[in-house]
Amino acid sequence: MKNLVLIGGGHSHAIALRLFGIYPLATDIRLTLITDVANAPYSGMLPGHILGYYSFQECHIDLVNLAKFAQADLIVDRAINLDLAHKQVLCQNHAPIDFDWLSIDIGSTPDSSAIVGVDQYTIAAKPVPQFLTHWQQFLTSLESAQTMPTDHPLRIGIVGGGAGGVELALTIKSRIEAILRSQGLSPMVLGTQLLEIHLFHRQATLMTGYPPNVGKRFEQILLNQGIYVHLSETVNFVKPDSDNLSEQYPLQTPKIIGCESGFTLLCDRIFWLTNAMAPSWIRDSGLSTDQKSFILINNKLQSISHPYIFATGDIASSISHPRPKAGVFAVHQGKPLFKNLQRISSGQPLLPFYPQKQHLSLIGTGYRIESSEKYLQAIIAWGGLCFGPSKLLWFWKESIDRQFMQQFRG
Repeated sequence: MKNLVLIGGGHSHAIALRLFGIYPLATDIRLTLITDVANAPYSGMLPGHILGYYSFQECHIDLVNLAKFAQADLIVDRAINLDLAHKQVLCQNHAPIDFDWLSIDIGSTPDSSAIVGVDQYTIAAKPVPQFLTHWQQFLTSLESAQTMPTDHPLRIGIVGGGAGGVELALTIKSRIEAILRSQGLSPMVLGTQLLEIHLFHRQATLMTGYPPNVGKRFEQILLNQGIYVHLSETVNFVKPDSDNLSEQYPLQTPKIIGCESGFTLLCDRIFWLTNAMAPSWIRDSGLSTDQKSFILINNKLQSISHPYIFATGDIASSISHPRPKAGVFAVHQGKPLFKNLQRISSGQPLLPFYPQKQHLSLIGTGYRIESSEKYLQAIIAWGGLCFGPSKLLWFWKESIDRQFMQQFRG
């Protein structure tokens, strides 16, 4: 019996598992999924979930049902390393798992390793399950009116001005304002703001990786929404406000965010979305990686050092076709990954994969209230073009996202 093992329930693996359910492997091959979560978040709908528009079930893929459909053994545990000499996956609690072929799709985490106080006093956007746990706790305290400070506006800091940081700033502002209104409070009382959102970005323009005019357009949209944008500001420490220190609840303690320029700001919550990096065990495993520990792969999605191992999504870096860390690329890798896992397990030559050079970004901007009507909007960015916000673009985005999730239902 041969073993094909998948680590992680990311977008590529979800698509591959669905296809394995439709086109099963040979009977002498055992398929195994190792995942530390039973429900995998879909990145395209997470901003809508933060807004309260989508339920948890609507924006998560049920990996238990998906593994059953694919006739895969499911191991709910965290992979912590590889024993490449013996071709085994080492897990936190489970015994080592043998493999003949391996595929890794575990996502990434924000890079906070060199900055004092980040791990203890900020909320990282990834891993998503941990972020959503903290977000729900924050919402609960807001809805019970326990979080609003009395001596200053509720101040939210967001570090990282890429697409994720921009979208989070807009959606968080919209959700908190909706909660304030439900409590009979206006976001602006007697000329004083009850809520401030501050976005920090080390570059001179937002949306790094896009043409500068796209970043300028998003900067204007944020400013129009009343969001403070701090460009060319590199955060170098986060520390608790010594006058309000809570050792038992460090995330609830007001924090001082400090920049290399000398600028500081007191924030009630700080969300961290800086450049991504891989878990340390990837680098320690012996696989060839880049400077941020991402697995180096060729155009067949194989590790360049261990051709029986594949990697996709944020955890992988292609040496022939470098692309940004974005969910759209992981989605497009799903079917090619499935085909090459099928082919390598049956002794057939592998097929190259060529990702698109540009990707379409549909970014939600939260709710807009006009003449007592409340509706969602989105912006489109394609190359150097940028349009919106528009509710028609939100309808388009929602249609795309719901269609993607529909393939995993039932």
